[in-house]
Amino acid sequence: MTLAQVEATARAAHTGQTDKAGRPYAEHLRAVAEGVRARGGDEEQIAAAWLHDAVEDDALSAQWLREAALSSRTKDIVLAVTKRAGEPPEAYAARILATPGALLVKESDLAHNADPARLAVLDAATRTRLTEKYARMRALLGLVG
Repeated sequence: MTLAQVEATARAAHTGQTDKAGRPYAEHLRAVAEGVRARGGDEEQIAAAWLHDAVEDDALSAQWLREAALSSRTKDIVLAVTKRAGEPPEAYAARILATPGALLVKESDLAHNADPARLAVLDAATRTRLTEKYARMRALLGLVG
């Protein structure tokens, strides 16, 4: 799949979905993909950024991902950043760190999630909870600073 096809697939898969601030979810996907590009990521990482929440959110199935015309590296990155039910954050972080290319995608995801402008529209309790959650994951991934 080309990057344009990946983007179109991701946008279609998340149609009607919004983020915690009520914005179209595709805006988050675009921001993460652009963040990966700005951080020097390659096309496989950018493709993974577009798809980073697709399996986790049940927007696309794991079977779709297995069968998709994507590189094995892109598929590995998507699976690495896909949270699993009941999984401790430490195990999630370890999987990301063990998967070549995944850290850059997760770093971009965390950066957009923790954007003060996005968090500002949330209630104080949610903003505090998410800020702490994102900071903890950054620390587990060695992204502190």
